[in-house]
Amino acid sequence: MLEGLRIIEIEGLGPAPFAAMLLADLGADVIVVHRKNGPPAPGMPERSLIDRGKRSIELDLKSADDTAVLKSLVRKSEALIEGFRPGVMERLGLGPDDLSQVNPDLVYGRMTGWGQTGPRAQTAGHDLNYVSLSGAAWYASNQGEPPFTPPTLVGDIGGGALYLVTGVLSGVMAARAGRGGTVVDAAIVDGSAHMMNLLMALAQTGGLSMTRGRSLLDGPHWSRCYACADGGYISVQCLEPKFYAEFLARLDLAEDADFKPQFDATQWPRQTALLAGIFARHPRAHWEQVFAGSDACVAPALDPRQSMSEPHMAARGVWQTIDGVLQAAAAPRFSTEPSSGPHAIPARGEHSQSILDWLENGADE
Repeated sequence: MLEGLRIIEIEGLGPAPFAAMLLADLGADVIVVHRKNGPPAPGMPERSLIDRGKRSIELDLKSADDTAVLKSLVRKSEALIEGFRPGVMERLGLGPDDLSQVNPDLVYGRMTGWGQTGPRAQTAGHDLNYVSLSGAAWYASNQGEPPFTPPTLVGDIGGGALYLVTGVLSGVMAARAGRGGTVVDAAIVDGSAHMMNLLMALAQTGGLSMTRGRSLLDGPHWSRCYACADGGYISVQCLEPKFYAEFLARLDLAEDADFKPQFDATQWPRQTALLAGIFARHPRAHWEQVFAGSDACVAPALDPRQSMSEPHMAARGVWQTIDGVLQAAAAPRFSTEPSSGPHAIPARGEHSQSILDWLENGADE
């Protein structure tokens, strides 16, 4: 869908390269600038999954010659993505003002945790810090437990990478409409706070409490995961009364007085304890059979390898193993475009010479 869009990515950590991978998944020509002779980022492999579908060139951005190469790439591209602390690219002479002189229509995508401005802008942080400050981690765990979100998903990916992608594509549309380039300030604290607006809408009708465990989605016995006899887990979230009725019917609890009040918050702790005892009697597979094909809003909580073989996930081909690497297929899907498997993962600098040749020849393609 994004064929014809060329984006330069400056090698970084976490959300910025993920955003570039998503754009490459959707057909953009993403050229990732890896550090020349540099090792992969800490904890990352030599061939990183999040580089799939990209072309790789190695450059030393402290070298005048290599900086000139980057500027040549910028001249032929519509967007650039970087994920450093504010001021790093400016010190390299590659900030937005510098590159706008090379390409006035450039969309300059900046990915940070705290944003380009504000008291914390120059301080270090990680995913959990950003979503904690923004309020997005507040409802992430059961009452009485410290807030804890799935690592990187809510902050780096949800509030970071996906907002960066949205910003870059919005900027490209504006530039193509003749409005010139722009700088996208994608901050994880901004994006993760923005994602809270769905919950804040619940607050308008009393469905969201500032006290953890008392809100419509973080306190009820019908909105949590339960441990099964075999150590597996089952998720339950039957919000609507008709789905709650189906849930109780499947458990033969339709006439049980203990479970009649669905929305009485004073009953939730006791009802939760009762359900915990029920689910602990049998293994997860048993409960999957009990709720199979129903509208009870119950599903197993699986790890990625278990998810790969689950019938629904397998039918959609969501998880795939390519060259020994387990990975999820591109999303979303389009009715007019054929589904394609994950693209190849390049070696660092694999396309350096071909990109240099392309620049030297002045080709448009």
